[in-house]
Amino acid sequence: MIEQVVSAGSRRFPTAAPNSEIARILLAFLATAGLFYVNIMPALVDGLIEGLGFSNREAGFVGSANVYGAAFGAFGAVFIVKHINWRRAAVILLFSLIAIDFTSMFVTKANILIGTRFLHGSVGGLLVGIGFAVISRTTEADRTFGYLLTIQFGLGGLGLIYLPGLVPEYGTTALFFSLVAFSFVTLLMLPFLSDYPPKEKVKAAAARENHKKLAFLALVATFLFQAANMGIYAYAIGIGKHALLETDFISNALGVAAWVAIAGSILVIVMSTKFGRLVPVGTAIVLTAFGIWLLHFSDVKPGGWETSVYWWSNVLVGIAWAFVISYLLGMCSEFDATGQMAALGGFASKMGLASGPAVAAMVVGESNYGLLIDIAIAALIGCLLVMLLPARALDRESD
Repeated sequence: MIEQVVSAGSRRFPTAAPNSEIARILLAFLATAGLFYVNIMPALVDGLIEGLGFSNREAGFVGSANVYGAAFGAFGAVFIVKHINWRRAAVILLFSLIAIDFTSMFVTKANILIGTRFLHGSVGGLLVGIGFAVISRTTEADRTFGYLLTIQFGLGGLGLIYLPGLVPEYGTTALFFSLVAFSFVTLLMLPFLSDYPPKEKVKAAAARENHKKLAFLALVATFLFQAANMGIYAYAIGIGKHALLETDFISNALGVAAWVAIAGSILVIVMSTKFGRLVPVGTAIVLTAFGIWLLHFSDVKPGGWETSVYWWSNVLVGIAWAFVISYLLGMCSEFDATGQMAALGGFASKMGLASGPAVAAMVVGESNYGLLIDIAIAALIGCLLVMLLPARALDRESD
């Protein structure tokens, strides 16, 4: 699992073998660091409302600006991933993220914070795009994306349980400090990763570069899936409060649901493409839509938390979300041999994550959560339809 390599300088580091499980975990941290705020988005949005007195719309736009910046950065990564020293770039970007998150602790005006978080997103998106490109240079990239979602949901669940309770006492500082801590830990992991130079994969992968239509459909499916889920997720706490659920119950439900959702990403790690992509991914998208539809009945709580429709809805959506997006990102990377398509998949993902809260902010008003739920379901139906062709094509190539 571990092999000794000599770095470009005089220092030696125990470096994880490129396709080992340890390497997949380290790469998952790298690709998560620039976008970890997405996994605590409900706590971030609600923290801005409770801690700084932002309106629903202002808080939603701060979250959207963060992710639109990430989309901008991820798009930039498409053009540079083949030409840069990715490790050196990652160090610079991680230090930049730490500086911007630290600055955000002292910003109290919505318009200034929107600009600050857009800058943060741009830097983080560039880092995530580089991370996705490096992941695409591993074998069975969908398994590495499975590890990525496992880490995101696991640590995101921890944040959702504890961060909302810290905001009344420490303000938004608690939110941004958690992001600083994650970036710092990731920085410490970088020396233990292999070099992952750009290289051609199997001939089939190179041939797929001509499948422009299928690649485009995979990108659209990724965008729609992320937009649908994040539009709901950003206002998950608001949906619970509107159903007259208690804040402690909501945060615990979201946190535990995020942990249980790890089952979805673990399934990807175990299954990989043994059963193809079309049937497993299609089924999971339908289950996601059903789970979101259940949010219409969030106020139904006949016998305690274990029978709460709100709790079970978040569990079902979380499991399916982790499962589907791992495969969709893996599908994007299969249409490319150097990492550019994986970075473009990251761009589509970020655009979806940003557009969901942006549309939600315009739709939800004070409490129009029912319409928001219906729009998310429609987006998931669109995702299901456009992913059919690329999934079937990749399944046929692997037969």
